[in-house]
Amino acid sequence: MNSSKINKIHLYNTLTRKKEIFTPCEPGVVGLYSCGPTVYNYPHIGNYRAYIFADILKRTLRYGGYQVKHIMNLTDVDDKTIRESQKEGRTLKEFTEFYTEEFLKDIKSLNILEPDKFTKATDYINEMVEIIEKLLKKGHAYKSRDGSIYFDIHTDAEYGKLSGFSIASLKRNADKRLEIDEYDKENAQDFALWKAWDEKDGNVYWDADFGKGLPRTELALVRGRPGWHIECSAMSMANLGEQIDIHTGGVDNIFPHHENEMAQSEGATGKKFVKYWLHNEWVLVDHKKMAKSEKNFYILKDLLDKNIDPVVYRFWLLMAHYRTRINFVWEALLGAEIALKRLYGLYSELGAEVGKVSKAYQHKFKEFIGDDLDTPRALTVLWDVLKDETVSNADKKATVLDFDKVFGLGFVNSEKNKREEKIPEEISKLVVERDQARQNKDFQKSDELRKQINSLGYEVKDTPLGAEGF
Repeated sequence: MNSSKINKIHLYNTLTRKKEIFTPCEPGVVGLYSCGPTVYNYPHIGNYRAYIFADILKRTLRYGGYQVKHIMNLTDVDDKTIRESQKEGRTLKEFTEFYTEEFLKDIKSLNILEPDKFTKATDYINEMVEIIEKLLKKGHAYKSRDGSIYFDIHTDAEYGKLSGFSIASLKRNADKRLEIDEYDKENAQDFALWKAWDEKDGNVYWDADFGKGLPRTELALVRGRPGWHIECSAMSMANLGEQIDIHTGGVDNIFPHHENEMAQSEGATGKKFVKYWLHNEWVLVDHKKMAKSEKNFYILKDLLDKNIDPVVYRFWLLMAHYRTRINFVWEALLGAEIALKRLYGLYSELGAEVGKVSKAYQHKFKEFIGDDLDTPRALTVLWDVLKDETVSNADKKATVLDFDKVFGLGFVNSEKNKREEKIPEEISKLVVERDQARQNKDFQKSDELRKQINSLGYEVKDTPLGAEGF
């Protein structure tokens, strides 16, 4: 374990609905599984909040001294990938590999560390079949008239414990979320483990033998493909074991995806599937959830078209707690860009020497980041270090680089992209306006303008010749 070990990391567990002290199943080692993208299109920037959140979590755990094994899935077979690949006249493999490569480019531009392993659903069909066999044997699954196999949620007395839904209310609450899986069901709330082939699937299918160890019945061979939920159970257990420490995703994954993952995994193994479930909140647009179905989303290319570095978006997200809903507006992102450039500028002025990490500031940083990844407060410590005249430049540099192991803002590389430090026109106008307010002895307005300048990452210095922004 490293010298920056965090004594206690508190994480908010969706399952228990409270913050808990994190304790892994195996001391010093963390099994982390993150729901990755469905590779049928470019993820929107709201999707990327989940991956940045998982990255901050992993970095924090490593910073705290843990060895982390991180697995992220790539959903490369489902209703959407099949439908969209057919529209483009491409094979499923060609289609999904293109969007996989685009996703890998995006996460690199966001300074997201790649997981130890990306897992593609199509590589784990045998593992999915094995889980489904266990569920059939234990009476948790059944075959419908068309040959599809469903999980019977009424066989799980604790179904709904993650999302808080009761079985009695599920139909009313979740109908629309389950419509995509509406095939021939004996029970409207049951979900598909294996979908029997139909003509809409084209040449996307596998011949699965579910008769192994069972009486040789019509279950013996079913041509079809997996349901969405079984994919993550198979991939996580194949790589991290039947019990994992942390599972992450967006709040929209809680129901039905994660609820169903937990039900089928625990039904198959009889063991607790995940110790800590962590979920990030939405990114909103016009105070509505960003979603492709609503056509109110942006992708990273939209940022690049405005010459905004994707790391600015990462920084903007870190300015809010991951469990807080945030509303995306371009003005806020531009404000974050000004602040981040200011941080880079202050860092570049520290010189080449790297000293020692300030223990006092590191203690504050660990306290905040260890409190359920409180990045907004942790960022205030970063600003405080850079402004503290009692800390040497060399020690400031060491401390900033230490914090950036978690933030991932790329300070170590920022100098190669260094621009001439130029006060933005917006800041210059505010400084002039504040100077005029002071001359008019309107000190209330002067103070308000100072706070506005500070909020954009700049300070104002009063001199005999007037105010200067820096």
